[in-house]
Amino acid sequence: MSNQIMDATLNLREHLKTHFGFDQFKGKQEEIIKSLLDGNDVFVIMPTGGGKSMCYQLPALMSEGTAIVVSPLIALMKNQVDSIRAFGSTEGIAHFFNSSLTKTERDRVKHDTQAGVTKILYVAPESLTKEENVEFLRSIKISFFAIDEAHCISEWGHDFRPEYRRLRPIIEAIDRVPIIALTATATPKVQLDIIKNLGMQDALVYKDSFNRSNLYYEIRPKRNEIKEIITIIKQNSGKSGIVYCQSRKKVEEIAQALQINGINAVPYHAGMDAKSRAKHQDMFLMEEVEVIVATIAFGMGIDKPDIRFIIHHDIPKSLESYYQETGRAGRDGGEGKCIALYSYDDIVKLEKLLSGKPVAEQEISKLLMQEVITFVESSVCRRKTLLHYFGEEYDERQCIASGGCDNCNNPKVRFNAKDDLVLLLQTIRDLKDNYKSKHIVDVLCGRVTNAIKTYRHDTLPCFGEGEEKGEKHWNAVIRQALVNDLLTKNIERYGTLVLSEKAEAFLAKPYDIEFFKDHDYQTEGSGDDGIISGGKSGGALDDTLMGLLKDLRKKISKEKNLPPFVIFQDPSLEEMATRYPISMEEMKEISGVGEGKAAKYGKPFVDLIAHYVTDNDIDRPQDLFTMKSAAGKSDLKVYIIQSVDRKMPMESMSKAKDMTVKELLHEMESIVNTGTKLHLDYIIREMMDNDEQEELFDFYRETENADLEEAIKEYGDVYSEEELQLVRIKFISDLGN
Repeated sequence: MSNQIMDATLNLREHLKTHFGFDQFKGKQEEIIKSLLDGNDVFVIMPTGGGKSMCYQLPALMSEGTAIVVSPLIALMKNQVDSIRAFGSTEGIAHFFNSSLTKTERDRVKHDTQAGVTKILYVAPESLTKEENVEFLRSIKISFFAIDEAHCISEWGHDFRPEYRRLRPIIEAIDRVPIIALTATATPKVQLDIIKNLGMQDALVYKDSFNRSNLYYEIRPKRNEIKEIITIIKQNSGKSGIVYCQSRKKVEEIAQALQINGINAVPYHAGMDAKSRAKHQDMFLMEEVEVIVATIAFGMGIDKPDIRFIIHHDIPKSLESYYQETGRAGRDGGEGKCIALYSYDDIVKLEKLLSGKPVAEQEISKLLMQEVITFVESSVCRRKTLLHYFGEEYDERQCIASGGCDNCNNPKVRFNAKDDLVLLLQTIRDLKDNYKSKHIVDVLCGRVTNAIKTYRHDTLPCFGEGEEKGEKHWNAVIRQALVNDLLTKNIERYGTLVLSEKAEAFLAKPYDIEFFKDHDYQTEGSGDDGIISGGKSGGALDDTLMGLLKDLRKKISKEKNLPPFVIFQDPSLEEMATRYPISMEEMKEISGVGEGKAAKYGKPFVDLIAHYVTDNDIDRPQDLFTMKSAAGKSDLKVYIIQSVDRKMPMESMSKAKDMTVKELLHEMESIVNTGTKLHLDYIIREMMDNDEQEELFDFYRETENADLEEAIKEYGDVYSEEELQLVRIKFISDLGN
């Protein structure tokens, strides 16, 4: 590394702003980049959406020579090259080099690279095994090698690629420069395999938190699942989403059902020809379709940051798979709803698929599936359970504060299931352990079906004994009896329910046992649509302007033949719809824009916003803030507005901006005094109930200027100053704005 680059590490944030338009790094990005620029080997373990790409893209742009990025998928390379070119001033700044290129295209890549124009060159691992390509790479100055999706090196990884295991000797033969390996896989065995295979024993290891705070996790019982999926998608109309299924047949069936119901959706699975798969993926990236219905064959090659929902028609076979697939949502830090539909039959199907596998593989898979069952059936915080699986501890109070999962947002109701279990188990015994759950529920609910009439089960003493509790209740009891090992499913006899030894002991001497009632998703939730939202509220965002900006982005993306998110990502549009930039200088200050993108795409957006502001007589936030704030404060205020909209905890906000909570409250008060509303309910609910809030509201109504000092004198022995000030800010916000 040159001295010039070493000096540049001192002002990394300036380079980040210039090249990518961001003011701050995420997580440990800054430390990682400094380590790489210092000439160290670096190993990065960071979750999907955590910002791994920035860890090699920025140092590549800063360094002398070309960074070689080894990436396993052609589609992923193309997406990343398009994104980098959108920020850069010349198209040759980034290229990919693989078997999909024509000779003319390959010659152009070589020319740009040897001329020093290309700063980042993406190559497939297969390309590095060809001697002619190795000779070409020897002829250029290489700044460093980046091994993306490094888990492909390990036979223990979830996507093993044999070519990856040959990388180290090839890299040595080309040039001994620093290596940065990056992966989202947290398994310790895989980590050790990567380090050993790449000869990176002295590498600096950076492991980030696996918590995706913007994702909302929810598990629903599988009932009339196609109708449920259609409902969820229509309630998220206009947003991009993925529906995952286990089988190709189910992918085709659901895609067709969505199309019939007016949803713009296409299928994607390994049974389709490569041309159709590529076409459907491009349609999804270009937002020509809203939804893609896919098997797990779809995902790793997608780099679309604004996927807003992931629906699992079937529960995945491991929590690792679930984490990876849900990780496709909200990679830009925006809304990401992850809703999985669950039936115990999903587990039975997976177990049946294992029956022909070696015994050792079956045992490992069963252990992984047991973790999944615990996750979906548990009443504790989903996020806490998921992170614990990856060896990370988590305080669920953060999830409760933000409504980040169904169990925290709407805790399940407990009930004593002793009497229900006795009735259920006795019914199964009367039926001679010979029937599946649907038939058993029909007997308990007193339904006279053809099968019940044929076998005369309507004459049994238990017939109709559970009618008043209903089908949903009995399905929940059966599911939890299975999880508690009171019942087993006989796979050889098509999943008939059988009493276990534990059940026989229970019937001999019944005891109290707690089960949980299922949520009723048709009536519960925070909105009229019955869906519990994990996303941000409207707040300061101008929804009308946001729609216009998205339409303009889509128009430009079609003209340029680029995915819309390459033009500007959603968080950038959201900031535009909050701050109303009406000059190119203001546009450069929008997060995620920077000089390159402002020059390439900014003018039509600035023109649109300027007309909108004039036509609608908009008072822009920065105009108001200029009157009441010191220079440089408006960015902080916009950050606070957006963070509150995203329901971020106060401690996280203050820590991110290196300020005290008292200073943060002062800024919040300044914001509401300028006429902007802040939705602080999610913070205050954690501190006091509705009656207490109303009491303080009444006090502030009666006190001249809603005086805080008076409130402290009156209630200082009951509430903290922070609590009193928060309610005062909410009072001003709700009544004044």
